[in-house]
Amino acid sequence: MNRQRVLVAGLVLTAAAIVTALVAIPRLGERHTLTGYVEGEALYMAAPVSGAVRSVSVVRGQDVAAGQPLFVVDPAQVRAQYDQASAETAAAEAQAQDVRKGQRPVELAVYEANIAAAEAAARDARATLRRVEPLVKAGWYAPSRLDDAKAAAEAADAQVRAARRQRDAAALGAREDQIRAADARVAQAAAAAAGASARLQDVAPSAPAKARVEDVFFHAGEWAPANQPILSLLPDDRIKVRFFVPEKDLSAYRVGRAVRFSCDGCAGGLTAKIDYVSPRPEFTPPVIYSREARDRLVYMIEARPSTRLNPGQPVDVEPLA
Repeated sequence: MNRQRVLVAGLVLTAAAIVTALVAIPRLGERHTLTGYVEGEALYMAAPVSGAVRSVSVVRGQDVAAGQPLFVVDPAQVRAQYDQASAETAAAEAQAQDVRKGQRPVELAVYEANIAAAEAAARDARATLRRVEPLVKAGWYAPSRLDDAKAAAEAADAQVRAARRQRDAAALGAREDQIRAADARVAQAAAAAAGASARLQDVAPSAPAKARVEDVFFHAGEWAPANQPILSLLPDDRIKVRFFVPEKDLSAYRVGRAVRFSCDGCAGGLTAKIDYVSPRPEFTPPVIYSREARDRLVYMIEARPSTRLNPGQPVDVEPLA
C-alpha cells in the first residue's frame, strides 16, 4: 500500500517537472519583449533673488526654442548692485591710471619755482664768496668770514640739488607696489561688476534648449522667493525610455546599441539608442507596466528616443536584430 502511494507521488512529481520544463522552453519565433515607461527629467527655472514676478512670457504646454525669454523678476535690486559695482570699477580704473602719472603741471610749477628760488640763493651766496675772498686775503676781514661764505655757498648749491630732485620725483608715477595694488583693486571691482551682471541676467533667464513648458508655478504680480522655481521645462533631450532587463539578458543591451519600442497610439518602427546601463542591480518595482512574469533581479536601462514622447507612457521594448 505504501509502495503504491510512493509510486503515485513520484509519477505526479515527474509529470509536474516535465510540464514546468515545457512551459519554460520559449516557443519558436517568440520575441523577448520587455516593458518600461517614458521618463522625463525636468529643468526648474528660478531666479537667485526674491522679488515680484514682472512678466511670464510662456504658458504651460508651449514649445520654446533655445534662447527664448521665459520670465522676468523685478530687477531693481540687482540693477542697483550692478550700477554700484560699475561705478566702483570706473573709480578703480581711474585711480590706477592716476598712479602711473606724475603730478599735474600746476603742481610741477611749484617745484620749478622752488628750484628757481634755490638757484637765486646759490648765486647770491657765490657772489658773496667772491667779494669776501679777496678782502680776507688783503687782511680786511678775518679768515672766519671766508669760511662762513664758503659754507653758505655750499649750502645754497645743496638746496638747488634737493629742489631739482624733488621736481624729478614729482614727475614720476607711483612706486611699482602701489601700481600693483591699484591694478588689484581694478580686478576686484571688475569681478564684482561681472557677478552683478550675471545676477542681472539671471532674473530674466532664457530657455537653455528646445523644450516644452511643463508647468508654471508663479504668474505676473506674484512674489517669488529666491531660488524658488518659477516654471519647469521638459527638454526633448531629457526624455528617455526607461526599462528593466533581467540579469541573464543584460549582455544584449550595451551603451550605443539601438532598441525597438512601441506604445499605445504611437507610430510604428520607433527606435531608441541606449545611453545608460545601471551598474547596480535592483528588484523589480512593485508597480510596473508588466504583461508577464519576469525575473526579480533586473538592471535599469535608459535609451534616448528619436521622437517626442510624453513622460509616463508605458512602452514595450525589444532589441533590434
